[in-house]
Amino acid sequence: MKKQITILSSIMAFMVLVAFTPVSDSDGFYRIDTKTSSVEWVATKVTGKTHTGTVSLSEGGLQIEGNKVSGGKFTIDMNTINVTDLEGGMKTKLEGHLKNDDFFSVDKFKTANLTILSVDGDNIKANLTIKGITNEVTFPAKIVFGADGTVTASADINIDRTKFDIRYGSDSFFDNLGDKAIDNNIIFKVILKGKK
Repeated sequence: MKKQITILSSIMAFMVLVAFTPVSDSDGFYRIDTKTSSVEWVATKVTGKTHTGTVSLSEGGLQIEGNKVSGGKFTIDMNTINVTDLEGGMKTKLEGHLKNDDFFSVDKFKTANLTILSVDGDNIKANLTIKGITNEVTFPAKIVFGADGTVTASADINIDRTKFDIRYGSDSFFDNLGDKAIDNNIIFKVILKGKK
């Protein structure tokens, strides 16, 4: 019986490894350097005032075929939400608010994911998952190949946060917010740097 359990465990471990291992480097997979890649976010109030910040990628890669993107998957560590336009107590307060249930519910949903579905010219169609909710997004991207075997991909991804159940301060759902209303759109400015 013990031997059967050991064999079953080995099979399950192998299946998990296959499911989560990206295609090999020889197949055109460019693993993302999480230290040099960046994701910046911009959120705007109806008054025009903006808040800016960053989140960090925990892993990811681009599939390249014939100098074109054909696929890719990325994971964002939501615990790394950082506010860059404020300092001190105001910065700490806003970061805590963004992580709580009014916004990204980071205790429950520690990561967000982007999976590329298809590419048409410079336009990318992908599934974006935030708070366990998946929506399709499309955006243009610029890809630059370096002579040293590196690739840099950049894109501005504009999302409607309310589609991911982030409704706090949205005048689409709450009345009489006045100048406290927050725009439904969030812009993510993404720069990915990887190497084959």
